[in-house]
Formats: sequence, structure tokens, C-alpha cells
Amino acid sequence: MLSADDPLPHRPERVLVAGVTGSGKTTLARRLGELWGLRHVEIDALFHGPGWTPRPEFLDDVRAFAAEDRWVTEWQYTSKGTDAFLTPRAQLAVWLDYPYPVVRGRLLRRTLARGILRKELWNGNREKGPWNLLNRDPEQNILAWQTKTLHTWSERMPGYVERFPHLIVVRLTRPRETERWLRAQAEASGVSIAPPKRRSRDR
Repeated sequence: MLSADDPLPHRPERVLVAGVTGSGKTTLARRLGELWGLRHVEIDALFHGPGWTPRPEFLDDVRAFAAEDRWVTEWQYTSKGTDAFLTPRAQLAVWLDYPYPVVRGRLLRRTLARGILRKELWNGNREKGPWNLLNRDPEQNILAWQTKTLHTWSERMPGYVERFPHLIVVRLTRPRETERWLRAQAEASGVSIAPPKRRSRDR
């Protein structure tokens, strides 16, 4: 497993971004797509149909894009069968293993903003209002889901490393490490990246 300061052995063409809900997987996947010229497939958009119902074509869509040569996506829905298609094909996994206060703060800000603004997410779905944060059901309250799954990747990743020895895993433990790592990849690729908006609590 590599750290933020370890160089990659080669530029990857198929990338997974892992991390607990709220860690910033989609944002990083989008930035990596821009950096390396990879198609970013937001996997939530494939899974959620109208009314938050799972799309029956989900796994067929995952299988189709996983067969392509160049992509980046969020490492999610493993319990729904995505590991059968994504993990064997991926060359790099970037694991956002941030401290709890960072991911909690990020998710809380995101959830409140989406709920208040009623922003459309995928296929007409919108975040429920702020009152839903009082719901204790992890299937209904994203904060409760984050708490339930907080240590999932710490428990799973050693097994993934053993089962998929071809997969390069980079573990990033702070947002500032992620920015340093991104700058290093940009320099190696001969491109520039836009600096992020700074939040002192995320450092």
C-alpha cells in the first residue's frame, strides 16, 4: 500500500476511489478524470432510479463501463455485486481514510446544503429536508449510515490487497495529503491543477 509521498509505478487508466460516505470520493474522482483524461462515471447515478429505487439495469451498466479501457468511479455498492466487474479491472484504488471529524463535518455540511436547497441529485431525486437528520434508521439518514459504515474500509482493505495483488492502493489520511498527492501526479503528467477551497477544519 502506497502513501501520499510514494510515486506511482505507471499512470493508471482505470481508477477506483474508496472512502466512507462524505469523504469526497466523487469530487476526487472528477478531479482525477480531468487530470488523467479518464471518463468519470458517477456510480450513484447508475444505481438510483426515480423515487430512490434501484435501477434494474445497474449491474449491466457497471459491467459495460468496466469493460472500457479508461475510467474512474467511486468504489461503492460492493454488496450489490460491483466487485465482480470493477475490482479485477481497476489498476489503482485511492483510499480516502480521513479522520472522523473531517468526514462528519463534510457530510453534515453537504447534507444540510442539499436538503435546504432541494438540489436535484440523480434521476429526479432530491435530498430529504434537514428534519430527516433526526431519523435513526441508517437506510433513511445518511449521517446514521456514515456512523454504521465508518470502519468498513479499514476492515476490508487488507483483504482486497491480498485478493487483488495487481491493484495499486494509495492511502491518503488527510485532505492536505490528498492535495499534495494530486500536485505530484499533475507534475508527473506535466499539467496544472486548480487549488481547492481551503477549510482549516479539513486539514
